[in-house]
Amino acid sequence: MADNKKNNNKDKKEGTGFKIQSWLYLTLFIVLGYILLKDGNSGLTGKASYSDFENYMEKGYVSSIKVYTNLGNMEVFIIPDSAKYIFPDVALQPLSRPMLTVGVGSIENLENFIKESKENGTFTGDYDFVPKSHTFGDIIMGLFPFILLIVLWVVMSRRLSGGAGGGAGGGASVGKSKAKIYEKGQANRVTFKDVAGQAEAKTEVGEIVEFLKNPKKYTDLGGKIPKGALLVGPPGTGKTLLAKAVAGEADVPFFSLSGSDFVEMFVGVGASRVRDLFRQAKEKAPCIIFIDEIDAVGRARGRNPAMGGNDERENTLNQLLTEMDGFGTNSGVIILAATNRVDILDKALLRAGRFDRQIVLDLPDLNERKAVFGVHLRNIKLSKDVDVDLLARQTPGFSGADIANVCNEAALIAARHDKKKVERDDFLAALDRIVGGLEKKSKVLTAAEKHAIALHEAGHATLSWFLEHANPLIKATIVPRGRALGAAWYLPEERQITTKEQMLDEICATLGGRAAEELFIGQISTGAINDLERVTKQAYGMIAYAGMSDSLPNLCYYSATDEYAFQKPYSDKTAELIDQEVKKMIAQQYERGKQILLEQREGHSRLTQLLIEREVIYAEDVEKIFGKRPWTSRSEEILNTDEQTDSKRVIENRDKIEP
Repeated sequence: MADNKKNNNKDKKEGTGFKIQSWLYLTLFIVLGYILLKDGNSGLTGKASYSDFENYMEKGYVSSIKVYTNLGNMEVFIIPDSAKYIFPDVALQPLSRPMLTVGVGSIENLENFIKESKENGTFTGDYDFVPKSHTFGDIIMGLFPFILLIVLWVVMSRRLSGGAGGGAGGGASVGKSKAKIYEKGQANRVTFKDVAGQAEAKTEVGEIVEFLKNPKKYTDLGGKIPKGALLVGPPGTGKTLLAKAVAGEADVPFFSLSGSDFVEMFVGVGASRVRDLFRQAKEKAPCIIFIDEIDAVGRARGRNPAMGGNDERENTLNQLLTEMDGFGTNSGVIILAATNRVDILDKALLRAGRFDRQIVLDLPDLNERKAVFGVHLRNIKLSKDVDVDLLARQTPGFSGADIANVCNEAALIAARHDKKKVERDDFLAALDRIVGGLEKKSKVLTAAEKHAIALHEAGHATLSWFLEHANPLIKATIVPRGRALGAAWYLPEERQITTKEQMLDEICATLGGRAAEELFIGQISTGAINDLERVTKQAYGMIAYAGMSDSLPNLCYYSATDEYAFQKPYSDKTAELIDQEVKKMIAQQYERGKQILLEQREGHSRLTQLLIEREVIYAEDVEKIFGKRPWTSRSEEILNTDEQTDSKRVIENRDKIEP
């Protein structure tokens, strides 16, 4: 019943607003019509010089004259039958009353001229000398620009207030909160089952849910509920989704808004919206307030201050700080916020009593990615050749949003080819599309260019196969994608710690393309620019940051506090030594790579030819040439020790997966 009353009141307000709008338009229409039709002149009008007026008088065209003595002009009315000589190109209407406006120099001379025309008989009509009185239409015309400005200001105020100006309140609703409210018991709510992975984060926020459901359990022991929790993590890791799940699990009212919703061009609006938000939340306590992208309003104060002006964002932040933990009490109101820029937030916002906890949501690891794939594959019709384990291993560094994009892209590719189910090749094509870009089939390569690219990619594949700690190959191609003329895909090792030997193997494998060009073509090309950039950065990192140099052992020249410093934390002599060590390390791995390629010359040649013929090769093709790779990757070890590694069972039971 209450909802029906609210709807009826809303309909009444909307109807009232519509009627007011209609009356406003009707009034403007009447006023404009009056202005256009005032004085009853519905005929032709024009302007004429005084000499033309004398000419028309002598020819007997004029029917009457009205002279406005205070304006210095007159209205000369023309006989309808004579108007065709003055307006020859216009068809006259039966009721038209042609009129000309003529400027007057001397009233006395004009009066003498009219009297002479009367005596001569050329003018037989009436004439009148009167001061011009301002009619209602003239007043409206004078005030019209100001009225228009006022109307525009009212319309803009209502637009800025979110369209809430139809009823009472009008422009005052600018300061109202823009939060969307999800009431208790709302259908289609999100729960923890919809959030795959992030087990630690779910455990943290689970305590908040438990308190909202059973607060007495904690208060009896003298504990206090955390007032706020800040969700921190890279984009796409599920911060907003986790906040929705908290609201869904707790089944309490949920206020959702963005940090930018507080910020407005009017001074004081942001603080007013904060007050209104917490007022509504206290009325519905226990409840949750979720502020997404809080860095829009919570940036540290004092940075980039307004030049002598009033910083609206700082006023909003001050009000938010007061509402979260000030003299007032917010019992039962829990604030969740999300950001990926925690480093720029104000310290007062992060202290205990406001955001008591910082819950970190990292990019998912191997098993978590597998669980995320399970969630997003529930509604996709999969072929039996799809290997979820392989998909999880192929997507290191992917966030939950990225994985959802891969699944959706694979389904779109399968539908584009009129398939009944999504196959393994569709997922590989989706990964190629997302990571490498679109295939550039229009890019034409000569035979020599194609051979050089194939040699380059075969060099990478060969070294990655024979180096123990290099990432194992999945696929290599010489089809241009994005800005790359060729590419190779690997299964990166997700290590918690990385040894010097592992990093050296990665550098050696990365230099395999340039080494193959020099050995088997006799000249080098620009195709290795990206490879050189990567190995240079990695070598500098090993020597200057990780202390992996023989000449500079156990030294780290990096400090997070000196990020914006304009001087190096070491001398020029040390900088020269670092440069020498980098050159030495890269040169050693380059020679090592060339030695392995010479030893596997025949296999590399067959691999190059296969690439030229088929343009795409897979790990199975490399295994046929070089034999089975003698080392097991760390990812395979993790999956083999996991009880849930049977990917076929994951596919067959995907509807039953509960992360």
